[in-house]
Amino acid sequence: MQTVEDRIFSSLKKCGRGKVFYPDQFASYSSSNNIRKALEILKSKGMIISVAHGIYCYPKIDKRFGLGVMFPSVDEIVETIAKRDHIKVVPTGVHAQNILGLSTQVPMNYVYLTNGWARNITVLGNVNVRFKQTSAKNMSFQNKLAMLVTFALKDYGRGNVSNEQVAHLHDLIRKERKEKIQKDLALMPVWIREIVMDAYEQEYKRDTIYII
Repeated sequence: MQTVEDRIFSSLKKCGRGKVFYPDQFASYSSSNNIRKALEILKSKGMIISVAHGIYCYPKIDKRFGLGVMFPSVDEIVETIAKRDHIKVVPTGVHAQNILGLSTQVPMNYVYLTNGWARNITVLGNVNVRFKQTSAKNMSFQNKLAMLVTFALKDYGRGNVSNEQVAHLHDLIRKERKEKIQKDLALMPVWIREIVMDAYEQEYKRDTIYII
């Protein structure tokens, strides 16, 4: 008969390495106390790692270059926390700019807007993550790119975005179908909306053939 830790590990192997998870995802296997004990056993054997309070990972292992355990990204951990707590999260500030390639600056603190409660947590041992409570409107975006562009630019402020950054955003935006972006236009400040729509207008002008 399989032990609780055997059942959990079998499930993780089916999901594949890199899986980030929390104890309640195995609630059907046994009591909460038994599940937590099983996870501690797996952790003590080096089969899983803890990446935040109550969050674990069945890590990828780099064998090609001998780097060993490969930790999940902060975003993967935060998305798992959001799933566990039934909340929404939105990267903002330097982190959003970094995701979009507008900045190479590595965030010292990761800030996410949320419809949950405000708090600070530590992930991966020493990385600070801040959940900042925001309005329902800011959590209403349907398109991820539109959401990231909005909060990355808001942090810069109007007039502080370079031509090079705008050109880079236009390249990203053109790869997204216009109708997907349009759903979120009303959620953007006017100046950001103009940057977004200008990407499609320039593409239209470029592709138009004039017959004389």
